[in-house]
Amino acid sequence: MTWMAWTAPTAAFFITLGLALCAMILLELRWPTIKQRGFLPLATTRGDRFFISLLSAAFIHLLFLGLLPDAITWAGGLSVLWALLVLSRG
Repeated sequence: MTWMAWTAPTAAFFITLGLALCAMILLELRWPTIKQRGFLPLATTRGDRFFISLLSAAFIHLLFLGLLPDAITWAGGLSVLWALLVLSRG
């Protein structure tokens, strides 16, 4: 695995992502989801909203990297807030 720079932040990201997916599986097994409409222009399930929040976080980080490369921690905070909004009201 020498082709990739496995650093502590990279490992933390993938571990967090894996734990989030495990949590989504447990939530789905305990409380099955139904499609619902929120502020997003389509009916979504919990998994759909999670996927949308992950994609949005990637785009938010790319936007910040392109415009304000020194403010990447702000992108992380904004991504978390956006994900909470999408998951709760989307």
